[in-house]
Amino acid sequence: MSAKILLVEDDPALGFVIKDNLFHKGYDVTLCGDGEQGQEAFLQQFFDLCIFDVMMPKKDGFALARAIREKNSQVPILFVTAKAMLDDKIEGFRVGGDDYIVKPFSMEELFMRIEVFLRRSNGHHASEKLFTLGDFSFDGNNFKLNHPLSEKTLTQKEAEVLKLLCLNKDRVLKREEILTTVWGDDDYFMGRSLDVFISKLRKYLKDDPKVEIVNYHGVGFKLEVK
Repeated sequence: MSAKILLVEDDPALGFVIKDNLFHKGYDVTLCGDGEQGQEAFLQQFFDLCIFDVMMPKKDGFALARAIREKNSQVPILFVTAKAMLDDKIEGFRVGGDDYIVKPFSMEELFMRIEVFLRRSNGHHASEKLFTLGDFSFDGNNFKLNHPLSEKTLTQKEAEVLKLLCLNKDRVLKREEILTTVWGDDDYFMGRSLDVFISKLRKYLKDDPKVEIVNYHGVGFKLEVK
């Protein structure tokens, strides 16, 4: 069965080119021309992946992502943007995006990023298991972080970062190791964005003071359970 992709791009020519290329790769693509159309389409259908332009009329990509995350925290969201500013990239992660690709880009790069997301979404590996973190239990397969008083469904990237920390509990994970494993890149922009994900995970884990993600400045992070 073909993976279903929601593509929201306000440039008709670029939207057509992306959709046509994805179609020939075997994907089932729904193309919308603005954020409001994209939100309506998402509410009416199931999608395996979302690709959102950032600068759009009516509802921009960030606002659309926020609306989507209120309904679904698991579907991967990839931002397509002409902006290369660090603040825009960090904002994309802060509102629930999983990755970004900057215009102009090659179709091969887009295909690669899509395939990585879909493979990780659909693949269940034997090494993935339930983790116990103090009062929390974390299901790495289903992105579920459970506490006696609450349940949180993480985004795919949030879950991958937390799982990597769990697999290396009580060991300092270097920043570049996390970035290369989860995003396949350890550039400066992505490194700053990692801090957003660590901040989110700390917020999710705050109900148990025994669980702490310790920052080793300039080196990396360590998950400690006291």
